Amino acid sequence: MIIVGCSASQGLGKKIARKLHKKYYDLKVGSFPDGETHLKFSNKVRNRTVVLVQTLHNPNEKLIEILLAGYTAKDLGARKIILVAPYLAYMRQDKRFHAGEAVSNRIIAKLFKVFDEIITVDPHLHRIKSLREIFRMPAYSLTANYLLSEYIRKNIRNAVVVGPDAESYQWALGVARSAGCEAIVLKKKRYSSKNVRIKLHDPGIVRSRNVVIVDDIISTGHTMMETVKQVKQAGAKKIYCLCVHGVFAGNALAKLRKLGAAVVSTNTIENPVSLIDCSPLVVKAFTDYNKRK
Repeated sequence: MIIVGCSASQGLGKKIARKLHKKYYDLKVGSFPDGETHLKFSNKVRNRTVVLVQTLHNPNEKLIEILLAGYTAKDLGARKIILVAPYLAYMRQDKRFHAGEAVSNRIIAKLFKVFDEIITVDPHLHRIKSLREIFRMPAYSLTANYLLSEYIRKNIRNAVVVGPDAESYQWALGVARSAGCEAIVLKKKRYSSKNVRIKLHDPGIVRSRNVVIVDDIISTGHTMMETVKQVKQAGAKKIYCLCVHGVFAGNALAKLRKLGAAVVSTNTIENPVSLIDCSPLVVKAFTDYNKRK
């Protein structure tokens, strides 16, 4: 087995390789003058299991890269090709909401048929329960709940965990239980992608306490920002925003910091606040699989 870090996840790829005691290589990626992607494997892949590590934040260019890499590895005679996509894009569009729309997650699943296995972390699934409903190859969904809980236990005292809406509550509750904290949920009403209203029913729960708002993803950050405002108004001592996937679209990170929140994410997407390392999850997935063989 060799670990190949694609352009967006070389740091994570190196950590996975080091923990698995496997050889690591960067995928050589460049562009032609017309903007087309050019890539090259710097190592031999014939008869080897090739693990491609590529997050799919800002996905369009990265999707082309990972598809070119997957099919090239196959052409070069790789025995098995495993995609580790810690952040798996296009999973939220899982139905046709309006006539003529693409059901993106099923299209991506078809494009990924070159891969023998897929490993991802906390995919943002809504109406489907499992990746197996759309992917034909084995697809493994890992969860970073424990990593967030561990961060809270080690770094935040007198904490109360807040889920910003009913959808996030079971997820937040799991994080809170593992961290030994109380969990509460706020009520959210969404009027549009940028117009969100959050309501805290009992302000006394967060008063003078360290509040940890957790969600699987911070994208535009509107839900998180409204939640920060509510708990701040209720007298929270310090406010933390924790997430698995730090997308931070449209200066969301700067906006959250301006509100006085400390923001922390995992490194499924490498960014200035990706302080929680998700590589142990991937390594455990490989070692557990090898034990079952």
